[in-house]
Amino acid sequence: MKFNIERERLIRPLSQIAGVVERRQTLPILGNVYIRLGDGSLTLIGTDLETEVTARIDGVDGEPGECTVGARKLYDICRAVPEDTDIEVNTKDEKTFVRSRKSRFTLQSLPAAEFPRLEAEEWDTEFEIGQEDLKILLEKTAFAMAQQDVRYYLNGCLLECTPDAVRTVATDGHRLAKSEISAKTGVDEVSQSILPRKAVMELMRFLQEEQTARVQINPNHARVNGSGWVFTSKLIDGRFPDYQKVIPDSLATHLIVDRVTIQEVLSRISILTNEKFRGVRINLKPGVMTVSANNPEQEEAVDELPVEYEGQEVEIGFNVGYLIDALKAIENKEVDIGLEDPNSSCTLHPPGDTSTLYLVMPMRL
Repeated sequence: MKFNIERERLIRPLSQIAGVVERRQTLPILGNVYIRLGDGSLTLIGTDLETEVTARIDGVDGEPGECTVGARKLYDICRAVPEDTDIEVNTKDEKTFVRSRKSRFTLQSLPAAEFPRLEAEEWDTEFEIGQEDLKILLEKTAFAMAQQDVRYYLNGCLLECTPDAVRTVATDGHRLAKSEISAKTGVDEVSQSILPRKAVMELMRFLQEEQTARVQINPNHARVNGSGWVFTSKLIDGRFPDYQKVIPDSLATHLIVDRVTIQEVLSRISILTNEKFRGVRINLKPGVMTVSANNPEQEEAVDELPVEYEGQEVEIGFNVGYLIDALKAIENKEVDIGLEDPNSSCTLHPPGDTSTLYLVMPMRL
């Protein structure tokens, strides 16, 4: 195989593939990118056996063939050579030669026939969605996913399809994030799939504005087809919790407050929270909300902000990090905060719109 290509055309797909490929692999070939030239197109594939990325670059001529070479090394070489230069790739026996102007590199290759693929051909659900819409859905919920939880089904994001909507939900057992948009999915019944954490984080890097993606789902895999790339991931085999049960139908108190103001108050108070538990106390009295925190060093922080509230006094503890994460994900100027009592969860969402909603469980302080 031999071809010549502009640096800028090669570096973006390589950067996407390098993100999926793990630096340390049990199988050496999983650290490689599969490269094939044929029919005027260059195909690049990277995988970690859970996630697979395929990128296609059209309009590349040369001698057809295939090989695998270290993904990170090839990407680093492309980044290191000067901009606006061509890169020549030539394979011979078990070596791959990379040249750019006077720079020459010789890389070890592994047989292309041994490169593993994720086999997924038949799909139960297929629909199209704007890439920006899908990216927003993931961004508004991904931060609430669990990390290395023994409840493996929490280490990912639920992708739920109804006939008229697409919804993402994530929870780590202490907080929950939900977001949805209207979309025609073609399904007759509600379909649920759990995307692994790594797949969610990598997929967000691929999605672009003003382009459409085709989403395909079967019981074991999910695939997103974009312009010039295909992203495939295994699904988490498990049942996602019934999130509808934990979202309260109604809460006694709803406050409409300036989102930036309360976020700044919480950020200031968080400075003196206990580093392990990060608990803050919210005290609500007529006309004022007081936020306070203390730590084992007997230090204390207190701040107040005026609110439109005329009910009885309420005091509830929360993890300040969870509250701040939810506020950052809401883009509106104001936020609706729902509260009830020390044993009830708190909800946050844009005023008058619950299509995106965040729930935070209370803490005992």
